[in-house]
Amino acid sequence: MRHQDQVTDVFGQTAANYLTSHVHATGKDLQTLAKRVANTPQAVVLDMGCGAGHASFAVAPHAATVVAYDLARPMLATVATAAIDRGLGNIVTQQGAAESLPFDDGSFDWVISRFSAHHWHDVRQALAEARRVLKPGGRALFIDIAGTDHPLLDTYLQAVEVLRDGSHIRDYRADEWLAFFAHAGFTANLSERWRMPIEFDAWVTRMRTPAPRVTAIRSLWENAPDEVRQYFAVQADGSFELDVLMIEAH
Repeated sequence: MRHQDQVTDVFGQTAANYLTSHVHATGKDLQTLAKRVANTPQAVVLDMGCGAGHASFAVAPHAATVVAYDLARPMLATVATAAIDRGLGNIVTQQGAAESLPFDDGSFDWVISRFSAHHWHDVRQALAEARRVLKPGGRALFIDIAGTDHPLLDTYLQAVEVLRDGSHIRDYRADEWLAFFAHAGFTANLSERWRMPIEFDAWVTRMRTPAPRVTAIRSLWENAPDEVRQYFAVQADGSFELDVLMIEAH
């Protein structure tokens, strides 16, 4: 199975889980997204890799139009239904890959993305597309799990991620993100960084991770060096913490 097909298959099966996920449905970062977009009157917003739509839902009350864009059609169906339920009639859905946006140049005031880019094949190409579809003076705000600077820590992070979700590609470090944005022609800065608690059972259940992989993740954490367990705050039940970053760009 090709990777894009794998992404579509995995997230097609788990769309409802992500809609109700506490981790995805809450967070101060959603408030930040809403505030930033609210500063642009009648903004037209693109939510790249919208998933179950939580970023779209956060900004829609402050925007003229929000295009929720994702590779997985079942995710988009979930977003469309939830938008109607929430009375957000200004959200429209569109299917496609981040690296090839089916929109005209200069179509959007804002491009946002939340917890999606670690699945993308080519982040640099996706950001080049984001810049292309932004209007002159347009802005971007991206939120994602962050890689770590130390190779030992980063190896364990990426291993745990891909065991839990076979469609995972990479959690990028802050310096990598800034380089990606610069290459695409943006001026970008790391505006926030924080830790996100991950409750293990909910984390693997949400993704429907197969039992052998769940066992492998538990074994990986249990046998990790002390500095790895300490950094990720690994608990007896397998719960841990991840780094999250927010990049703002124009």
